[in-house]
Amino acid sequence: MDIISQLQEQVNTIAAITFNTFGTLQRDAPPVRLSPNYPEPPAVPADNTVNVAEQPKVLSAALVKAAKQFDTLVAALPVSEGDEETQLKQIAELEAENEAVGQELQRQLEAAEQELKQVQELFNKVTDNCLNLKKPD
Repeated sequence: MDIISQLQEQVNTIAAITFNTFGTLQRDAPPVRLSPNYPEPPAVPADNTVNVAEQPKVLSAALVKAAKQFDTLVAALPVSEGDEETQLKQIAELEAENEAVGQELQRQLEAAEQELKQVQELFNKVTDNCLNLKKPD
């Protein structure tokens, strides 16, 4: 897998961890009274023994680990060479090379099509001669 695909995969991982972190914290957070004007929130059932104090630590550790892996991948990216003008010149050279190779491939394709046409004509003559039991011309 190339480095760009790995970066994209790591971004997806970070997004999933973040989504799960927020969802878990929202789901498992104990009810809190926001104002004295509101009634007291219902008590949390005793059988639900989720350690709310430890969850943020575990989830944030996973998020930090994923972010560090992302930073490692970014550090592995190749360093750009030269300024913008040099890069544009290199792009122009590569485009010219690509055009030359494309033209050569087009010539080879046309030659191959011509050869295929000749082979098909010869095959048709051979099959006609075999079917008609004629002697070749």
